Amino acid sequence: MEEWLTTYEAVRISGYELDYIRKLIRAEKIIGRKWGQSWQVSRASLQEFLKNREQQGRKRGRHPKREQKHP
Repeated sequence: MEEWLTTYEAVRISGYELDYIRKLIRAEKIIGRKWGQSWQVSRASLQEFLKNREQQGRKRGRHPKREQKHP
C-alpha cells in the first residue's frame, strides 16, 4: 500500500519550499493527488526524486566557490 504525505510533510522531509513541491507535482516529477481540498505526495516518489537529485549532484561534482581577488 502506497504511503501518502501532505505537502507540508513533503516540505519538512525535503527541505524544499511549498511552492517548489507544488511545482514538482505539476511537472510530474513527483506523484501527487488531490485529497479533498489539499494535495498529497507519494512518499516513494519523493524519496526517489531526492535520491536522483543527490546522485546528479555527485556526478556534476561540488565545485568550491572561486575566491574573488580584490586589488
